[in-house]
Amino acid sequence: MSTRPLPTRKEEAWRYSDVEAAARLWPVAIRRHAVGPGEALVQEIVLDADNDAIEDHEVAIGAGGRAEFRVLVAGSGFGRVFVKARLAENAHFELAGAIVGGGRQVGEIVTRIGHDAPGGTSRQLVRAVLAGRATGNYLGKVAVARDAQRSDGSQSVKAMLVEPGATANLKPELEIYADDVKCAHGASIGALDSDALFYLASRGVGEAEAKALLLRGFVAEAFAGIEDEAARERLSALADAAVARIV
Repeated sequence: MSTRPLPTRKEEAWRYSDVEAAARLWPVAIRRHAVGPGEALVQEIVLDADNDAIEDHEVAIGAGGRAEFRVLVAGSGFGRVFVKARLAENAHFELAGAIVGGGRQVGEIVTRIGHDAPGGTSRQLVRAVLAGRATGNYLGKVAVARDAQRSDGSQSVKAMLVEPGATANLKPELEIYADDVKCAHGASIGALDSDALFYLASRGVGEAEAKALLLRGFVAEAFAGIEDEAARERLSALADAAVARIV
């Protein structure tokens, strides 16, 4: 394991971060993973404690290999997960992530995915629910090298602001040098649907319960695609509990 220099907000990956909190945790060890050809890696990261925390991961995925990261950032302070991945030929990277914050929490997921060879695929799906004066950040970059033809990458990022004091900074980014690729990204920030709240109220559901139901359904999208049922249910339950704390 190795460490990086102390960051500043001049760095794009730290533009919206709580660098003062990061300084208290520095140095942060980089956790390196090597996925051999045809092998698979599953990494589950849950930051939901009362203390500040940073996880920094780098993964090299060999030809035909697969790496899946499942991430929940829902602690009461500063929580940051950084993942850097390099994809060999026909390799696959998957990230299912959720950020749930209230108070003055800062939660963030930052990714740097490099498609270095032909046929690589990557999927990133992140949902954020933010209340109080919390901040949720997603900064994800997918870079496709000149020789990485037939690459396929997608980023879907959505945030729900429960209260007007909350902030979401969402920046999916593509850097493409190959010409035969299929890449897409999208980001949106919104509030709870007033029509849906009215519908639930008309059926006797209280305001707090109605908000919680809608928010739990929204954040559940992050983990809906996980094939491992036990893992999906465990992460969804942790996200539900985090939502209950801020509604």
